[in-house]
Amino acid sequence: MDIEELIDNFAFFENWEEKYQYVIDLGRKLEPLDDKYKTDEWKVKGCQSQVWLVPDFREAHIHFYGDSDAILVKGIIAIVLTIYNDKTADEIKNVDVLGIFAKLGLEENLTPSRRNGMMSMVEKIRLYAENAE
Repeated sequence: MDIEELIDNFAFFENWEEKYQYVIDLGRKLEPLDDKYKTDEWKVKGCQSQVWLVPDFREAHIHFYGDSDAILVKGIIAIVLTIYNDKTADEIKNVDVLGIFAKLGLEENLTPSRRNGMMSMVEKIRLYAENAE
């Protein structure tokens, strides 16, 4: 799935409850993260739940793996990874993530702590991209 498909899928739902369920469903489809990566080294600070993000540098592109101990947060990770996976470091830095989140309706429907956690994930991904250069 790409960003446009994600936005189209969110637009299909009429209310936040349906979108919320879709986010949970995305989390259930998230590829499991090996327990060996569930350490402080890969942990995202600033998240209320436990969140781990692991970069896999593939030539010029970066692929990310992620997981959480909370099902809704797994869905948020799936959204963030859809936005950033398999992009170059420059592409990652230039993503209008706030614009995408607005189109998905995440800004107004997530609690402040979930939004903060989501932005912490974005900051961690951008840090990986900066370090990749």
